[in-house]
Amino acid sequence: MRHCLVRFCLFLLCWPSTVASYGADKPKPTPLRLWYDRPATNWNEALPLGNGRLGVMVFGAPERERLQLNEETIWAGGPNNNVKPNALPVVQQLRTQLLAGQLVEAQALAQTQMQPAGNSGMPYQMAANVYLRFPGHEQATNYQRDLDISRAVASVSYQLGGVRYLREVFSSLTDQVIIVRLTASQPGRISCQLSQESLMQHTQRTENNQLVLDGRGSEHEGQPGQIRFQLRGQAVTDGGTVQTTAAGIRIEKANSATLYFSIGTNFVNYHDVSGNAAARAMAYLNQAVGKKYETARAGHTTAYQRYFNRVTLNLGVTPAAELPTNKRLENFANGHDPALAALYFQYGRYLLISCSQPGGQPANLQGIWNEHLKGPWDSKYTVNINTEMNYWPAEVTNLTELHEPLFGMIKDLSVTGQQSARQLYGARGWMLHHNTDIWRITGQVDPPQYGLWPMGGAWLAQHLWDHYQFTGDQQFLREYYPVLKGAATYLVDALEEEPTHQWLVVAPSVSPENTYSLQGKNIAIVAGTTMDNQLVFDLFSKTIRAAELLQLDKPFADSLRTLRERLPPMQIGQYGQLQEWLQDVDNPTDQHRHISHLYGLYPSGQISPYRTPALFEAARTTLTQRGDVSTGWSMGWKVNFWARMQDGNHAYQLLTEQLHLRSGAGGNSGEGGGTYPNLLDAHPPFQIDGNFGCTAGLAELLVQSYDGAIDLLPALPDAWPTGEVTGLVARGGYVVDLAWKQGNITRVRITSRLGGNCRVRVHSPMVAAGRLRLRPAQGNNSNPFFETPVVPPPLVSAQAAAKQPTLAPSVVYDFPTTAGKTYELKAQ
Repeated sequence: MRHCLVRFCLFLLCWPSTVASYGADKPKPTPLRLWYDRPATNWNEALPLGNGRLGVMVFGAPERERLQLNEETIWAGGPNNNVKPNALPVVQQLRTQLLAGQLVEAQALAQTQMQPAGNSGMPYQMAANVYLRFPGHEQATNYQRDLDISRAVASVSYQLGGVRYLREVFSSLTDQVIIVRLTASQPGRISCQLSQESLMQHTQRTENNQLVLDGRGSEHEGQPGQIRFQLRGQAVTDGGTVQTTAAGIRIEKANSATLYFSIGTNFVNYHDVSGNAAARAMAYLNQAVGKKYETARAGHTTAYQRYFNRVTLNLGVTPAAELPTNKRLENFANGHDPALAALYFQYGRYLLISCSQPGGQPANLQGIWNEHLKGPWDSKYTVNINTEMNYWPAEVTNLTELHEPLFGMIKDLSVTGQQSARQLYGARGWMLHHNTDIWRITGQVDPPQYGLWPMGGAWLAQHLWDHYQFTGDQQFLREYYPVLKGAATYLVDALEEEPTHQWLVVAPSVSPENTYSLQGKNIAIVAGTTMDNQLVFDLFSKTIRAAELLQLDKPFADSLRTLRERLPPMQIGQYGQLQEWLQDVDNPTDQHRHISHLYGLYPSGQISPYRTPALFEAARTTLTQRGDVSTGWSMGWKVNFWARMQDGNHAYQLLTEQLHLRSGAGGNSGEGGGTYPNLLDAHPPFQIDGNFGCTAGLAELLVQSYDGAIDLLPALPDAWPTGEVTGLVARGGYVVDLAWKQGNITRVRITSRLGGNCRVRVHSPMVAAGRLRLRPAQGNNSNPFFETPVVPPPLVSAQAAAKQPTLAPSVVYDFPTTAGKTYELKAQ
């Protein structure tokens, strides 16, 4: 966190001012509000609030409000690493078998000898439920509950006996407590009973008019629970009486009441649980209750809007926007509701602000919202796609500081991952497998067909360079260069020469969670998967470039260049597909949720319609073969894939599949995706990465910057003929505002944070406003943030090599920029 405030201040200097209207055709603003005409009947209908550390789900029943609370550091177990002892000889035997072509034997050996050691990670756990009982309010009328994502405040309102009641709830970014405000249209009408309970092992008591719950994290898979937490609740009223007992807090005939809930834990960091939970909880609460409610709410909203207001998206508003949110989801596929797509985009940004704040933990599989002792997949960090997907919107949607918790975790893993690199693989550097948790475990999680994937560090490390490309922050790059180098060093030692082409490959590994059939057996354990090769290529390329910029480690960078030349090229198989494995064994009817070998298309930029057309068409074939409907997060990834394919209509069809209403009741586990009534992503069950993936994908439809230029409206769906977006960020530190009408750009405003040559690709001719002069682009972009490493040509048949993508016509312009200045282009 120590550099975040400095970087934040630098960004403030370069942000554009409020965007001017782009004329009479500017669409109406999107109502940024989820609302419902009935209370939540289950968790997937409740509304999420968060301040990065504290999460709360608001249910909204008039007679019995349930507030389900989370705190980001309440996890089972305690400091540990789950590295399997004495596994290196088995790994070495697997390498020998795989490189000798003994795949069936290697699979059998892995199944018997490479099961997880000790534990497969600790689950993220709920903290408590708070209940507010309002006797006699069962007969409420004119009911409404909502979540205003422009302010990060939820409310519940209804009428009873001629009195209008209102509840407001927020998780304060500034005061680090959850605040509930109860008011009525007549004095003396607020009477309720407050109680707290938890599924965790706990005790309750009262202290200084505060209700206190002391709890502890659970034991799990042999790891004793070492987290201690304390929840404190206090009521402050205007008029009436307040009585606090061990059973709860009773409020009688108050004019208004403000309730405060704080949580503190003993967590200090992944190897230290010596903190004082009670002292933290008391400090948060005592400071908060001294403020007036209006002051606290204003401070919270200001802090929230500092992030949220950076980006706007208007796609137009139709009468459908007047319906409750669940009804809009029911109708989306059959109606025209562009404002729901814009709301869903902004909801993803709202969720990231609410569950990932500088200095805290990164968003886990459910963000920070979980009502279980052991949530789905333990609510851990799944790093073979899902954790990375959580942070895809961070840079492009102008939330760069919220990336910091992930960087902090990566730095921790670069320490704990040295043990797994050394003991499991006999390598230097650091690595981890496909899962980790708050304790930063790096050993194998789950059976080998899922868990024996040693590339988690390689993928996470990509985020470090991506952040640099968007921000130009050399101080950050210097701080994290050792982490990049350590991840690359592991692969220097782990690469093995395969005998057919003498390529260097990762072995053993898997293509995340997928298998193919060989001799009647499902084969997962392999060498040289396409995704692994792409990850190694990217990591080596980015580490080389970082070393050059920082003028460090020339011999090491030279060694990486030599090794990079020996990596396998991407291959196009017998069905015209991009091969998933080293061998041409893809099944064209396989519709597996993971399409890991298209990492090179997104989030990487190795596959391009302009630089690698044959690979681009092979990726299209793979996408078509895999189909659309899948788990929610997978469909979120596919929105990004089809955006990179410059097929906005196909991406919009995936969005339509994602925005179909799925009931929140029951366990509904499996495939099919969809969205719950509260707009949270359905795997099912709930996984937050689908929300974040779609938010990134919708940004990708409007602005891309991976391919040597800023591509404006590269994949605009026909469903959005007119619109306006402001505040999206491109590589090179460019902030982009643009408006369009009838599918064509009418005006663009680009603010340069870093200066340098700005190269833009547009799909209709533009001219510069003012004294700016555009020139046709020639050669490579001189802006260093747009460098694209040369990908080796694929192994491909002559027929496949001849395939060329059909692309919309485009024009590419260059113009010079100065840091801090804004430049305008308009339609010709």
